[in-house]
Amino acid sequence: MALQIQRSSWSTDDLEDFRDLARTFCQKELTPNQERWIEAKMVDRELWTKAGEVGLLALSIPEEYGGGGGTFAHETVLYEEQARAGDGAWGVSVHNGIVAHYLLAYAGEEKKREWLPKLASGEFVGAIAMTEPGTGSDLQGIKTRAVRDGDEYVINGAKTFITNGAHADLVVVAVKTDPDPEAGAQGVSLLVVETATEGFRRGRVLDKVGLKGQDTAELFFDDVRVPAANLLGDAEGQGFIQLMQQLPQERLLIAVTAVAGMEAAINQTIDYTKERTAFGRPVFNFQNTKFTLAEAATEAAVARAFLDQCVERHLRGELDVQGAAMAKLWTTERVNKVVDDCLQLFGGYGYMTEYPIARAWADIRISRIFGGTSEIMKEIISRTL
Repeated sequence: MALQIQRSSWSTDDLEDFRDLARTFCQKELTPNQERWIEAKMVDRELWTKAGEVGLLALSIPEEYGGGGGTFAHETVLYEEQARAGDGAWGVSVHNGIVAHYLLAYAGEEKKREWLPKLASGEFVGAIAMTEPGTGSDLQGIKTRAVRDGDEYVINGAKTFITNGAHADLVVVAVKTDPDPEAGAQGVSLLVVETATEGFRRGRVLDKVGLKGQDTAELFFDDVRVPAANLLGDAEGQGFIQLMQQLPQERLLIAVTAVAGMEAAINQTIDYTKERTAFGRPVFNFQNTKFTLAEAATEAAVARAFLDQCVERHLRGELDVQGAAMAKLWTTERVNKVVDDCLQLFGGYGYMTEYPIARAWADIRISRIFGGTSEIMKEIISRTL
């Protein structure tokens, strides 16, 4: 028997039909290519157009903009199936759940109709560039500068740790439009850069501890000129507010991946320990193994119940910053413990990179860092106490 995962409270028959599509795509297009993508440090560019052809991109964007017309529940199903397929390479959650929603929420109507259909088809790959070489969680401290020059902005600066950086055709860039230190958060704006623009350069695809098949890259902006219409929002200085408005969804999708990854790791470990023998009997039959897996299954069940509650709240538009921070903090801390415990039960084989549990162990470590570190989550939660 495997870990019993109950149908989520927010699910429907239509969503379960969609799950079949997502599962089939992930098992066919993602699982077999992991080692090749790890070696290349990126997925195939054609993966994006294949996903667009079957309707897996811009899932929760209205149909009038070329999207799937679904909700965050559709996104959740896709990310769960991606995690269960053992994939840490495809940056679809950034493309679908983050970039497309910045454009939907803040771009002008003409730009929405220009950009969103391209994201939905896979013609464009989306990325968001916040982090800089000298700035991590402190977004008010960014140095990338955008200066208004007539009907254009001129951008100079550098970004790092950018998911989809090697493939991106469109990047939402956090910039300083008012460099006065006293301006603080009000000096931050978001500009959209199409990467075919002169002055845009890609740096290295970075060599990471985990997520090795994902094209996390450096980006450089040298006098990059973009139309003033590429500003997100109706005025400068709205970027920090926009980031804060969108971060709850970003943190929730990280939680989705964490819980699905936890469940997948437990199932892999159950299968392995029942097949592997030591001292003449299956490893599963040892009390330590059974107790470890019992604890892991309980951790997963509790995390799943809390996650489902948060997804329901988000679908109703009720998930607040504190709730999203709690979801990310709890699920990412727990998945790190559970996967580490599962790896231990594999013994030496758990440390071999050809085993999915080893890749999962390395991949999930970043979950406590990106989207806001665990320490930042605690700070956010504490402000409401």
